Amino acid sequence: MAVFTEVPEDEARKLAQRLGLGEVVGLRGIQGGIENTNYFLSTEQDGRRSEWVLTLFERLGFEQLPFYLHLMKHLAQRGIPVPDPQADASGDILHALCGKPAAVVDRLPGHSELAPIAAHCAAVGEMLARLHLAARDFDRTQPNLRGLDWWNETVPVVLPFLEPAQATLLRSELAFQNHVAASPAYAALPRGPIHADLFRDNVLFEGGTLTGFFDFYFAGVDSWLFDIAVCLNDWCVALPDGTHDPLRADAFLQAYQRVRPLAAAERRLLPAMLRAGALRFWISRLWDYHLPREAALLKPHDPGHFERVLRERVARPVQA
Repeated sequence: MAVFTEVPEDEARKLAQRLGLGEVVGLRGIQGGIENTNYFLSTEQDGRRSEWVLTLFERLGFEQLPFYLHLMKHLAQRGIPVPDPQADASGDILHALCGKPAAVVDRLPGHSELAPIAAHCAAVGEMLARLHLAARDFDRTQPNLRGLDWWNETVPVVLPFLEPAQATLLRSELAFQNHVAASPAYAALPRGPIHADLFRDNVLFEGGTLTGFFDFYFAGVDSWLFDIAVCLNDWCVALPDGTHDPLRADAFLQAYQRVRPLAAAERRLLPAMLRAGALRFWISRLWDYHLPREAALLKPHDPGHFERVLRERVARPVQA
């Protein structure tokens, strides 16, 4: 989350009134993240105060956003703790503000666990499996826009910024992932809507209980295994050096499989998908770091972290 577009309070007030949320009593920009403009929005109605998150979409257009917003609505209706987009009198959940697409969702309780233990990882694994199953009958489709096609397009853009050893690794891993994607085992992977960005800072806990998944704006239809790999690469690694934490990873995978056991193809390709997850975020962080956009509150993530994770995943494959 970040602030690329400054939202005047009177504009926020008009949107809140259109959505029937009451009077605006607070509007504060959120620091963190790198894609969209986000504000905490506080409203008051009949003496009751409510908390919301207002998002203006900086890269995604009106044609793409219904997938994300309706997926969140679909999951919320099936008991998955995710932000619920607010509708206007016409039932629309995608709005316009300051010339940008916008949405308002309820602010979930809790805080992020940035130093998770095995119990947190187990809770995330269980809820992720529930999410995958709950989304099976979602009737909209959209590819993972940060998937293999995007990697192939973006790698040539970031290569000039790299040292020779880094460039060699990036080229070789991209070639490996293209080879994997053409294999029968990859074609056999179970698929459906995935979160695709379920990092520690996109999950909330309160009193040890998982209270929410949020920030679905990288979601798309892809292999469930890729979603698992993205989680394992963040929740179950040591941040200083990217090394694998088997205790946390086992807790995550066991909890996930109590809800949805992995298929044979998923077990076979877990090492490759862990590499894919690391590659995806190394590429995007290189892109954001070397080709940054202006924002009032913006701190690009260190691309070196996922370079280290990728090197670890190549050198020490993890089996399911």
